[in-house]
Amino acid sequence: MAKGKIKINTPPPPTPTAPQPSTKYSGVKHTIMIMSGKGGVGKSTFSVNLAVSLGKTRSVGIIDADINGPDDPMLLGVSKDKLHVENNRIIPLKTKFGVDLISMAFFLPDENTAVIWRGALRHKAIQQFLEDATWSGKDYVIIDFPPGTGDEALSVAQMIPEVEGVIIVVTPQELALLDAKKAINFAEQLHLKVLGIVENMSGFSCPHCGTVTDIFKTGGAETLAKELGIEFLGKIPIYPEIVQNADTGVPAVVASEDVRNIYEKVAEKVARIVEK
Repeated sequence: MAKGKIKINTPPPPTPTAPQPSTKYSGVKHTIMIMSGKGGVGKSTFSVNLAVSLGKTRSVGIIDADINGPDDPMLLGVSKDKLHVENNRIIPLKTKFGVDLISMAFFLPDENTAVIWRGALRHKAIQQFLEDATWSGKDYVIIDFPPGTGDEALSVAQMIPEVEGVIIVVTPQELALLDAKKAINFAEQLHLKVLGIVENMSGFSCPHCGTVTDIFKTGGAETLAKELGIEFLGKIPIYPEIVQNADTGVPAVVASEDVRNIYEKVAEKVARIVEK
């Protein structure tokens, strides 16, 4: 076999000038996409705690767009609940934390059921979450995506060209930052505004003395934001109570004053950016 570089024929990116906009998703002031370049960065935890923080003074809904790994119901303590329909419309589930939620988890027989779907079915599910559910009147709808730049994010970007923008969640290590650039590039190609970058797991906060130890480095996301001219939304350290409360269905912003203070600052920045 002749030596040389291997060439992979990749298709051109989707044309941002030819979306298929939805005519049924309406009445929402601000729609925000939460994305990450890779998995394991705490994106769902961030989405839920941001939504609860905003929900203190605004009407907020969450669309859990991770079809294969729908975790938001567990984070909000409603994993055993089911949705209902009124007048042929799906009614998002009201949680006790001031946000409404729709998720693939509500449609599965049990929490162990795997969703083995190709792209067309995933697109259809996202379309139903957007168009067949009642979101009108919400100040914010937060859409929590699976990692990467796949079908779910592309579907929303094409169906809702008026989406407010994207928040990128990263962790401090170089690998996560490299993947974050891909998510930023995705937004740019689809003419979506990057509202900001947040550095999650930015150090470990000792529960005994409060000292923050940079176990995964720190500051990489802030440096990346400055390089690209993107808003830096803040650093969120690892607090043991974030994990402990998530496992019991209580968002950390409800249970921990330290965590609440950090997320409130992030929420204030987000609101300032999108509401100005």
